[in-house]
Amino acid sequence: MDDDAFDRALIGAAFAQAAELGWRHVSVPDAARAAGLPLPRARARFPGRSALLLRFGRIADQAALAEMSGEGSVRDQLFDLIMRRIDVLQAHRPGVLALLRALPCEPPTAALLACATRRSMRWLAQAAGVELSGLRGALTLRGLDAVWLWTLRAWQRDESDDLSATMAALDSALNRAEQAMRWLRGRPTPEPQSGPASAPASQSETAPAPESQSETAPAPEAQSQTAPAPKVEPSPFEPPQEAGPVSDPPLS
Repeated sequence: MDDDAFDRALIGAAFAQAAELGWRHVSVPDAARAAGLPLPRARARFPGRSALLLRFGRIADQAALAEMSGEGSVRDQLFDLIMRRIDVLQAHRPGVLALLRALPCEPPTAALLACATRRSMRWLAQAAGVELSGLRGALTLRGLDAVWLWTLRAWQRDESDDLSATMAALDSALNRAEQAMRWLRGRPTPEPQSGPASAPASQSETAPAPESQSETAPAPEAQSQTAPAPKVEPSPFEPPQEAGPVSDPPLS
């Protein structure tokens, strides 16, 4: 058995154990015994559960990238990449859901997976041709993190066989991210609309005065009108708010 098959067998046994007993009862030695794998090799490849989760995240990334065609728009490529990553989670759905339920009680694991997810999203974004340099790139990456988290939350609730609700959530999140990327690239600033033309100053009228002196009436001053500053719209990078704040950290 090569390393890849060994890792997949051990990960599968660990998630099966999580589905049955809960994530906090999962251990690498128990998973290795359940899968009939040698403990020395399991110890060498997986010092602990954290290593197991990081390897699972890399397997998900590899599965997403393996079938990438490189054709279509950036948005279409991101949709395919993220859904193929979701498919890897779906193959171990009961165990992954058990892990997600346990994360609020395991802050170190949640922080580890948040960092791993950021790396994964960077890989997917760059594979799809998204520019990630500079401040704009950092904001774009944060937006893609939000897309993944929103999609993951939808997947947790999606009991359908075809994951239609998950795909709909991903499609909506990518629409928002696409708008945000246009906004970050810099939309043309609309020209300020000038106010109504000022009334011309009235011509001086000469009133007869004693001793033939004329008094000229001053022209009324034109009121200056300044167009209001364009309204600044909030960044559409923020995930949809109608579902309330998301508490679960993302899964790598």
